[in-house]
Parts: sequence; structure tokens; C-alpha cells
Amino acid sequence: MPKNKDAVSRYRWIDERLRNKRLPKPTLDNLIEYVSEKMDAAISTRTIQKDIQDMRQDPELNYMAPIVYDRSSRTYRYDDESFSISNIPIEEADLQGLEIAIGILEQFRSLPVVQQFEDAILKIATSLKMNREALQHKGLIKFARASQYKGAEYIPEIVDAIKNLEVIRIAYQSFDRNEPKEHWVEPYHLREYQHRFYLIGKSQQTRGGAVVTFALDRVVALWPTMKHFDEKNFDDASYFKHAIGITVHDGEPENVVLSFSPKQGKYIKSQPIHASQQVLADNSKECRISLNVVINPELTMTLLSYGAQVKVLQPQHLADKVAEEAKEMMKLYK
Repeated sequence: MPKNKDAVSRYRWIDERLRNKRLPKPTLDNLIEYVSEKMDAAISTRTIQKDIQDMRQDPELNYMAPIVYDRSSRTYRYDDESFSISNIPIEEADLQGLEIAIGILEQFRSLPVVQQFEDAILKIATSLKMNREALQHKGLIKFARASQYKGAEYIPEIVDAIKNLEVIRIAYQSFDRNEPKEHWVEPYHLREYQHRFYLIGKSQQTRGGAVVTFALDRVVALWPTMKHFDEKNFDDASYFKHAIGITVHDGEPENVVLSFSPKQGKYIKSQPIHASQQVLADNSKECRISLNVVINPELTMTLLSYGAQVKVLQPQHLADKVAEEAKEMMKLYK
């Protein structure tokens, strides 16, 4: 089970007390008193004893702290005086996750919520850069540069408009038009998908007040209108519940059944395609799963990316679409 924030803080204070050379080696009571003072809360004996055990042995934490207990003095210490849980090397996956997170945060340093923590973000970014460069220098790992999010400069204005229920005016250059088209938009939600940000809102130019998705990298210009709209009960979780990606159709979700090769099935089980994914069969011949999703372009592109490692069993119209796309691909190589 992942450790909560309080537990992580206790480990840090225990570590600090064990490394403090200016104070005598701590007894259990000393550790309880020290951690309780730092946490500004009464910490029980059992909690500190469990923390020490976790720091020593918990494979999830992976501290493997060499904490030894001296029975004669009833004190604790590190068997290796140079040890600290802060010295534990960051794993490659952790570095990659931090790289992505810091890259995103640095894109939005102008947002008030990010500005509050700018100093902390810069410290983490600097430390991360040092770790990354050290590993790259040793040839252990190579990081791709963080993507630059085109259109990110509009996010602060859009966020303010969403909070203030303010209509915005945008010039939008879609791929199928030669000139930008102007939209007056009631903004509801911002969403990131595959290194692009999207605005979900209602264009006042559309009939029936349909919700529309706008890619920020295709926004040419944005202006405030000083006009406001009534609050809408837009729930992004419900809106995207049955969608892979950002395209949401009016149609009902369908039961999609897919048969993956056994090898590909291992990846699919570890990284589900969608939250609705269920394993129907898993044997030496196939890994068969079901999804409850709307049929949209992102689903089709995802399936095509698996090539011959997947077969669509149902619905038939999706199987036909994927097969037709595969045929068109084959023509390119003849």
C-alpha cells in the first residue's frame, strides 16, 4: 500500500534525528518526542516502531535503512554513518515521471496556482536536471526533451474565463479550412491528451448548443468579450467516462471485444486501454478483453497502432473499419 504523506514526513524526521551528530544517539522515547514535535502531533510508540521496521524492510519504500538497536544503551543508530534516505537514487521511471511533470509545470508558470509554488518547482527542476545529466553522462539513460505545448500561452486567460463564467472569442484554424473561423465560446474545461491541450466548451455558433472540442494549438487568437453565461452543470468525468482521447460523440457506448496476442496481452493488462477494461480470457492463445467505450477516431488509431497483435471481435462495424484501414495501408507498400 502506498505510504501517506504523514508517514513519509515521519521517515524524514526519524532519518534527520538518527543523522544528527550534535545530539546523543536517540532512544525510542527520544525519537517519539522529536517526531511528535516536528509533526506538531502526538505520535504513538507503535507508530514509530512500525516506521523503523518499514524503513528497514519495506520493499515498496526500498530504503533498506541499516538501523541498528543497541540493547545496552537502548539507542538507535545507522550502522553506516553516511547513510540517509535522502541519498537513495531515483529510479529511471521516477525520473521520467518527474521530467514530464516539471515540464508541464514550467509551461504554466504564469498561472497563479503555479506561482505560489514557483520556488519549490525551480528547486525540484534544478535537482532533476542534475540527476538527469549525471545519468546521461554515465550513459545509463537518455531523456527526450519535454514537449513544448503550442497554444499554452492562452491557458491563463481560459482558466480565468472558466472560473468567471465569461464567454471568450477565438479565431480557430481547423485543418480543413483555409482561413480561421471565429467562435464565441462558453468555456467549460481544459484537457491534455498526447502532448496537446484542448478546450471543451459550447460554441454559440453551433446549432442546439452542442459541446465542442477546440485544440489550443489551432487557436490563432483569443479575446475577452466581457459577456457572461449561466453556469452549466458540466461534469468532465461523466462527459469523458466512455471515451478514449478527447472525441466524444452523441452515440451510446458499445461493448468492444478485442483479442490480443499473449505477449501483447501482458502489456495490455499492465497498462489498460480504458478504465472499463475487463479480461475475458487469458491463455497461451490469446488475451481477450472487453471495453465499454464510444467508437471514436482515437480508439481506431489506438487499435491500428497494435498492428497484427490485436483482432477486433466485436462490434462488426469497428472490425470492418480497422480492416479497411489496414487494406489502405497495404496499398502504400505495393
